[in-house]
Amino acid sequence: MTPPTDPASGWRDALLARLDASGRYPTWVLLAALAGMFATSFPITILAVSLASIADEFSADETTMAWVISAPMLLSAVTFPLLGKLGDQRGHRRVFLLGFAGSTVVAVLTALAFDPASLIGFRTLASILGGATQPTAMALIFSVTPPDQRVRAMGWWSMTTAAAPALGLFAGGPLVDLFGWRIVFLLQAGFSALALALAMVVLRETKPLRVRFDVAGSVALSFGVGGLMYALGSVRSPAAFAVWIPHALAIGLVGLVAFVWIERRVEAPLMPLGFFRSPNFSATLATNAFTSAAYMGAFVVAPILLLKLGHSVTVASYIVLIRTASLTIFSPLGGRFGEAYGERIASVVGCTGLTFGLFVSAWAAHAESLGLFVAGLVLQGAGHGLSQPSITAAIARSVPFHDLGIAGAANRLMGQGGAAFGITLLALAYGGRNTPDAFALAFAVGGVLSAVSVASAFGIGIHPIEPGA
Repeated sequence: MTPPTDPASGWRDALLARLDASGRYPTWVLLAALAGMFATSFPITILAVSLASIADEFSADETTMAWVISAPMLLSAVTFPLLGKLGDQRGHRRVFLLGFAGSTVVAVLTALAFDPASLIGFRTLASILGGATQPTAMALIFSVTPPDQRVRAMGWWSMTTAAAPALGLFAGGPLVDLFGWRIVFLLQAGFSALALALAMVVLRETKPLRVRFDVAGSVALSFGVGGLMYALGSVRSPAAFAVWIPHALAIGLVGLVAFVWIERRVEAPLMPLGFFRSPNFSATLATNAFTSAAYMGAFVVAPILLLKLGHSVTVASYIVLIRTASLTIFSPLGGRFGEAYGERIASVVGCTGLTFGLFVSAWAAHAESLGLFVAGLVLQGAGHGLSQPSITAAIARSVPFHDLGIAGAANRLMGQGGAAFGITLLALAYGGRNTPDAFALAFAVGGVLSAVSVASAFGIGIHPIEPGA
């Protein structure tokens, strides 16, 4: 006897069959993944500028409330590799949907936060769960996108990554003024629910890699990454936090050494160390780390310079958004450029543009020229937009398909670690000295970091793995 057909499943199968027949299925997978990324990332900027009012509401100091930003960055970085590997082993669709659903629920809880600890805890949990969407989303996109179109898809990925926080700041600011900061998370929950419904309909499961999960390697890597990220984040913190830096560094180094020792011996490693012997894999990670360091380090120093030049916080925010707008515009162009000329050339050209923009900004800071500084911001955004799609797509040709989740997570981890390093280094170069030379030095340091990324980008595309390997 034939079992009864599930009407919901039959409706979904018919829809997917029509999308397959029309050739639009990869586009809808991309839209579902980008919708998830947008929903999980747009609150960060508006939350950052609302910390003072949140601190007032909870009668807390801003140093404590800064952990609303830094704790999610720290712990999500720790969990990226674990979640990426879970996608490889248990199915990327499953991990994407579970992480996304969890972050949607926690967004509602965040809107109901009742003290600093609950807000920090909910934000951190939402960031960890939302972090599951990034490496798994990339693997889902690459599973249905032809290899010669992946760079273009990553152009839209980079555009969404840049545009979501900018739109959150632009549109969220007036809403926060009218209704308070909690409205941000209620909006996030609403956007997430819609995006989750789309993902549940559109996404198909990838073939899981059924091997035992590397628990020991995961624990060692968590201590290694967590220790180093905490040390980087605490360099600019008050003495109460900074005193723990040597201990955090020691824990981080011991964790990484233990991770290497474990991965050489375990049957199914969390991250095969042989990946790092591939010039394409190592060069891609290094390029991502150094471009993120330069770009995000400049992001922190730029508003301080604009305030020093006499602009209000609102005006300074909108001037900095010029760089984000440039990145948003050039990311799809970067996808097309990489598709036409190859990932290596696009990465080198983009990183060169970012480097030039940072040195222009250093010159502008020394000359205290707003016009020249805006030109530097435009060049930084354009360079980053041209390079990021190719850098992101190159990681897919560095590892076998069944390791895309962990490879994408490693790339994301290097980007976030690089960002933390760049923010710390440029802040130290600036040193709180409100002088033209101090600002010029900070941007010049960013230019040097970016120049290193130009050199490493020449290794992208060497010995790539053929599609389907």
